[in-house]
Formats: sequence, C-alpha cells, structure tokens
Amino acid sequence: MTLYTREQKATDKKILPLRPENIPDELKVRPQWVVWKAVGEKPDKVPYSARTKRKASSTDLLSWSTFEEVLEAYQAGGYAGIGFVLSSGDPYAGVDLDRCRNPETGEITHWAIEVVNGLDSYTELSPSGKGLHIISKGKIPKSLKRDQLEMYCTERFFTVTGHVVEIERD
Repeated sequence: MTLYTREQKATDKKILPLRPENIPDELKVRPQWVVWKAVGEKPDKVPYSARTKRKASSTDLLSWSTFEEVLEAYQAGGYAGIGFVLSSGDPYAGVDLDRCRNPETGEITHWAIEVVNGLDSYTELSPSGKGLHIISKGKIPKSLKRDQLEMYCTERFFTVTGHVVEIERD
C-alpha cells in the first residue's frame, strides 16, 4: 500500500494555499469556521472571527462563522488560512499527526499511514505540508496530546487546507 499526495509541496517558511473545493460539504454546512493568522517563527495559528475581525474562541460559538464568510475573509487577504471548530454539538473528532510527511518528497511515515488507514476518514495535509489532519465522525473520551499525535473532539479548532491525502491500495 502506498500513500501519496498530488502536487502538494510546502517549504519551511511557506503555508499551503487553501483548496476550498476539496473540503467536504458536510463540514462546510456547519457554522463552525474561523480564519487564522500565522504568528511567530513556529508559527502559532491564532483564530479570528471572519465577521468581527477579532480573535475567535474555540469555546464561544458567537465568534464562529459560516464557511462562506471565512472563505470571503480569507480571499480578501490578511489571513493565513481557515479552520473548523470542533464542539460538543457536532459528531466530529480531529486527529493531528505531526512531522510525519516529508514536504519535498511527499513520503509519509509508516505509523501515520497506519493511523490514516485505521480511521478511513477525511484526511488532508497540515498547513506546513509536514503533517496530516484527519476529521472523523466519532467521539473520544478525552483529549490526547503526545509527541507527534493529538486528538480532540471539542474546544479546539483544526486548520483546514483542502489538500486531500489519498490512499492507493495495492
């Protein structure tokens, strides 16, 4: 089995551009979206409300927007990307796999391939192109944060790129 991505490169200093056409409609219809700015060297991803232009909160639904509102704000400029807010009112969990992909070659580590195969859900590249984000239907008992793996189902926002990761089965 081989995991691959098409024409998806990001360097250390570059953030992948948004591909909104690839984001699942079942996420787009939910008013749980924010835009974000890249702050600092790492960079940190700071969420903002597309409506108020003020910092958004992953626990305050009044600071979230529709997909159309965040897409318009992103396209107008000033933001590095968009994100989906995981909340107790939705059926989703998010899995963040860090440092599991070489952005130059597209090669993904074996452990990350196993996670992707096991969840069999919407999977895309992180903004840096060095990691993967998975949004899956389901809940987890509590949030988990380990060295290269994080899992959340509420009170977090997940950056969304639309750079879909596909699995080719042998």
